[in-house]
Amino acid sequence: MDIPAIADAEELTCDVLVIGGGTAGTMAALTAAEHGARVLLLEKAHVRHSGALAMGMDGVNNAVIPGRAEPDDYVAEITRANDGIVDQSTVRQTATRGFGMVQRLESYGVKFEKDEHGEYAVRQVHRSGSYVLPMPEGKDVKKVLYRQLRRREMRELIRIENRVMPVRVLTAPEDGRAIGAAAFNTRTGAFVTVRAGAVILATGPCGRLGLPASGYLYGTYENPTNAGDGYAMAYHAGAALTGIECFQINPLIKDYNGPACAYVANPFGGYQVNRHGERFVDSDYWSGQMMSEFAAELASDRGPVYLKVSHLPEESLSALESILHTTERPTRGTFHANRGHDYRTHDIEMHISEIGLCGGHSASGVRVDDHARTTVPRLYAAGDLASVPHNYMIGAFVFGDLAGADASRYRPYEGDLPAGQLAEAHELIYRPLRHPDGPPQPQVEYKLRRFVNDYVAPPKTGAKLSLAVEAFTRMSGEIGEMGAETPHELMRCAEVSFIRDCAEMAARASLARTESRWGLYHERLDHPERDDAGWLHHLDLRKSASGAMEFTARPVDPYLVPVPEFTPTGGPCVPLGEVELVGVALAGGRSAPPAAGRGAGSGSPRILELLALAEEAPALGALRPYLDDPDPAVRATAVAVLGETVPAGAGPALGARLADPDPAVRAAAAASLRELLEVLEPDPELGASLRAGLAVADSAVRSAALEALRVLRLGDTGLYAESLRDGDVDVRIQAVRALVSVDAADALAAASGDPSREVRVAVAKALGTLRAGAALAPLLVDTDLLVRAAALTAASATGGHGALAVAALADPAWQVRAGAAAGLASAPAELAVPELARALADPNADVRKAAVLSLRTHRPDPAASAALATAVRDPDADVRAYASRP
Repeated sequence: MDIPAIADAEELTCDVLVIGGGTAGTMAALTAAEHGARVLLLEKAHVRHSGALAMGMDGVNNAVIPGRAEPDDYVAEITRANDGIVDQSTVRQTATRGFGMVQRLESYGVKFEKDEHGEYAVRQVHRSGSYVLPMPEGKDVKKVLYRQLRRREMRELIRIENRVMPVRVLTAPEDGRAIGAAAFNTRTGAFVTVRAGAVILATGPCGRLGLPASGYLYGTYENPTNAGDGYAMAYHAGAALTGIECFQINPLIKDYNGPACAYVANPFGGYQVNRHGERFVDSDYWSGQMMSEFAAELASDRGPVYLKVSHLPEESLSALESILHTTERPTRGTFHANRGHDYRTHDIEMHISEIGLCGGHSASGVRVDDHARTTVPRLYAAGDLASVPHNYMIGAFVFGDLAGADASRYRPYEGDLPAGQLAEAHELIYRPLRHPDGPPQPQVEYKLRRFVNDYVAPPKTGAKLSLAVEAFTRMSGEIGEMGAETPHELMRCAEVSFIRDCAEMAARASLARTESRWGLYHERLDHPERDDAGWLHHLDLRKSASGAMEFTARPVDPYLVPVPEFTPTGGPCVPLGEVELVGVALAGGRSAPPAAGRGAGSGSPRILELLALAEEAPALGALRPYLDDPDPAVRATAVAVLGETVPAGAGPALGARLADPDPAVRAAAAASLRELLEVLEPDPELGASLRAGLAVADSAVRSAALEALRVLRLGDTGLYAESLRDGDVDVRIQAVRALVSVDAADALAAASGDPSREVRVAVAKALGTLRAGAALAPLLVDTDLLVRAAALTAASATGGHGALAVAALADPAWQVRAGAAAGLASAPAELAVPELARALADPNADVRKAAVLSLRTHRPDPAASAALATAVRDPDADVRAYASRP
């Protein structure tokens, strides 16, 4: 392609420019438009499927739901997890606004798990506090958000430009405020300039920093399109970044580089073990110290390390597969299958990811205040790019909302766009075209990221970090010589320059902080101790007037929520200047480009026509011909479009398709109904089609129809009780849940003799929810050990059957003994405490853990406190942790 002239640039104008169409960017655009601003959303891919959220989410890690968690407790937990280096005012925004954001997302159609009474089913995964909220249909979150962007009232205010990649934020020469951006079209190569009133960076983390063990450039733990674009743009615009020495490192599936998802498996009973089957994690799951323990265990003779799930019952494993094989990494099921592994026979071998920079999962990002403002006027940052420790998905939405609201006040810059900055951006974009035969991007990027692994990844030393700085400086020239011939290759070359900037920031920041902190995230072998006296400071970096990278030690502000372990005193910032390198000899690296892959796609003209129609948010009438098309593939696509666009009358139309003769169409209709349950109206016509769905031969349809009837409150006790006689186990389990929603304890009790173990377990849990203790009697003596265990656990909510629970502590099955220990939580202390104290000597760690949790409810009894004091020396990490909690 030819290099376009700067004078030929396409200029776009807006009030608010949002860069990045993922989690935070989508919310920022919606909120800014709701405040009346004209928004331009730039996305280098396509907003429909861009960002880390595109493949879905298993759940929310940090939901502060009233009645289940307190904002101050959450702020304290994050402060501890980040070793005291936090701006609590920013963390508190997520703590106090997160629940409102959950409700807002729910109003859009995002589905969060709820119990039969409609309460959020928050799980306890962390050692303190219940913050994990599962998302059973989490694979569709981005589709729901895209549907909001394409609403007619939003389309009038939000202009989306897909395949446009910004490379620099433009700043006003007179005062340095953000006034727009320089970009290019990744399909045509055209140069694009943007004039704006404010700029919001929402480009995600720098996930493509370290090199995966596979050597595959795009096989990263994080979304591989996140190449540090926003970090580099913020830095060159003059904004301060902070915590860049605090890396993101995660446990993952060995050789697959996807998350092991202990957050998902833990509530089902999964946990991390070494090769001897011993739990070893003493620290909390969202701390860097946990990764240190993980790395130490992996490197010892007790490795490898596994996520243990093979001990779980079939219904739990089926539920895990349903979640894990459809969200975040849909290929993980294929990966296990190709190795001949099954969760029923194989636990999941784990390893450690490559390093990355991420505010949302560790602490490294652009410095922001509690309204997402950076240190550059009118420049905002939100999501994983912003340094709000452990902010996760809900925090990204919250700060996107804050940024959009605050930025909406500004109107477009009226002066001339700075010619020097435009020329610099133009050179960065198009220089690879001047030497198309130069080193190809894959080889240069591989070499760069190999240096990151060799010299920057923990454990760190001053010598290795100094070698890294020298290597990254040298590679500036090699990056400048990269060759390209197409706009797509130009995009990849620009990304390499961003990765190099982030790599140098990471190395220099790690050199500047002369202590160890955050466990494995910043472990310095030459400074092995944490130094609160000298380093209870944020380490800020920015680009100086001379173009050098300079640092400032910024004291942590006094806390809003006291945390006894740390006492920040505030005070003035201390300029540190440029970091001093350690004198070492240089060493080079070798590189080998990975093999390139090719892919192709196709679709029938009728389906392509339908997908084009979907972009226009069609009314139901426009979709009718496709819903009635003789080709089942067209009908299935039409159902998917119906679920994405949700025109008026979508509910009854989807309900009607539950009776479609084609199984793929029925499955699509059932899936769309489940996805939209939170936003569909309880329409009588929909109710009629759902009742008709209970007579369809397809059990998946009957199950979906029953769930929809329950959630939309369109069924009744008689209808639900009738479904207890269905021939399919999943349908009968849905019937149990539905009966709980109408408090039908008598009807539930009749199902205690169901031939399926899974149904009887569900009945036991349901009777516990309804506190129908008397009805538990037949299940407490069931022939199946898992049913007895579930009934004993349920008895803890009813306050009865204490004597039977005491007897069950001698059962040969550990699951029954664990259920018995849990059931004694509500028994009289004089009966429960002596038996629970004896259970602390049980050979099974899960039984001992259940005993500790029950003893905690009896803590006012001196004997219970004494028993807990002995459990702090238990060999199992979980038992020790729960016994020692205040």
